[in-house]
Amino acid sequence: MHNALIAKYNVPGPRYTSYPTVPFWNTAAFDHTVWQDRLTTAFAMDNYADGISLYIHLPYCESLCTFCACHKHITRNHAVEKPYIDALLAEWALYCDWLPERPRLAELHFGGGTPSFFSPQELQRLLTGLFELADPVEASSSGGPDFGWEGHPNNTTAAHLQTLFDGGCRRVSFGVQDYDPVVQRAIHRVQPFENVRRVTEEARAIGYTSISHDLVFGLPFQRPDSIRQTVAQTLTLRPDRIAFYSYAHVPWIGNSSGAFGQRGFQDADLPTGEAKRELYEIGRELLLAAGYVEIGMDHFALPHDSLHVALQNGTLHRNFMGYTTTRTDMLIGLGVSAISDIGTAFMQNDKDLRRYQERVLAGQFPINRGHLLTDEDSQVRQQILDIMCRFGTVWATNELSVGERTQLLMQLSEFRADGLIDFDETHLWVTPEGRPFLRNICMVFDRHLARSQRTERLFSQTV
Repeated sequence: MHNALIAKYNVPGPRYTSYPTVPFWNTAAFDHTVWQDRLTTAFAMDNYADGISLYIHLPYCESLCTFCACHKHITRNHAVEKPYIDALLAEWALYCDWLPERPRLAELHFGGGTPSFFSPQELQRLLTGLFELADPVEASSSGGPDFGWEGHPNNTTAAHLQTLFDGGCRRVSFGVQDYDPVVQRAIHRVQPFENVRRVTEEARAIGYTSISHDLVFGLPFQRPDSIRQTVAQTLTLRPDRIAFYSYAHVPWIGNSSGAFGQRGFQDADLPTGEAKRELYEIGRELLLAAGYVEIGMDHFALPHDSLHVALQNGTLHRNFMGYTTTRTDMLIGLGVSAISDIGTAFMQNDKDLRRYQERVLAGQFPINRGHLLTDEDSQVRQQILDIMCRFGTVWATNELSVGERTQLLMQLSEFRADGLIDFDETHLWVTPEGRPFLRNICMVFDRHLARSQRTERLFSQTV
């Protein structure tokens, strides 16, 4: 890749798991009653036709990984498991009591934190409670329900894998990050290759049909040879999917765990710009040579995997869970800080753990903030989704002001001059050379970002 393009486009930008992105939600205009009315409408349209999606946030981790910017709570006290599962089930009951009919789950995902922090017994209790009030959608020729979860290789047991498999999960994702011991110590995430091999083979033996490994490039002390070694070790296990994420360096984002208190590196230890992008290109070339197909941004899959099938048939989707194979108009998020997306509105739960639990156990929806999408939001959201999932979009400028239209055309023309896109009066296409810059291309359409006067740091670098 041309180094001048990397330097030019390496700017802060969103990852676009939603639009508008959370920093630009109009929380002052958010109305709880309108949100609930819109939720009911989305449920009535989606539940019978396609089912709904459910995300469960399980926030606990036993130790702090200092590369991680997720909402998490660090503890070795496993007595916290029961009251948190109680709160999740109480929140689910609030929704199910209020919704007009029994939910049908097309997609279910357990994320974290570390879901495998919880014992198999508590996870079984959670699954039982969820399905006392809901049913999975029926399997069909186009596929069945898509249930998955995230496990830590160091504490995931065969009992974890079996319990969640018996609950319907056929996908599991293991956080690997990097196998270099120097990098592992720096990010406080020490896990031997043997642990990853064990859980991968156990999951495969149990019957999981999609096993994913998460790798991260741009971590401290990473070098070309260490990336080659990490990818080579990964390929010996041949996971069905690989997420090859860019490390998002956002040290200004705090959390309840004191995120960077144990950080074993300085900013100067991070590969940036051209050096960081070289790490990705090395990994990408090795994965493509091994038969993986590049999916959207930072994702790879073997041709048999449902993620690749969704790319081929045009049903690939992206939401707060990242790339998914299931598109529903309604995603309910349960748990502290979880986000719900009902197509026309977003809502985030209370981010304070104790307050979240108190509110749901008192019979209250734990609403923290939200955003009601405008017509313009919905139009731009679809454009960004198309670019992220299908490398192109339909676009029109008739609803823009003269100044906005001029600015848009000027920016698009610059991307075209750099060989990253092509476009005409109604369509835009991302070229193969432009795929590493998907975030930058989406930013051109982001009206909230264009109009923003905010100067504080909001996003990680796009490269």
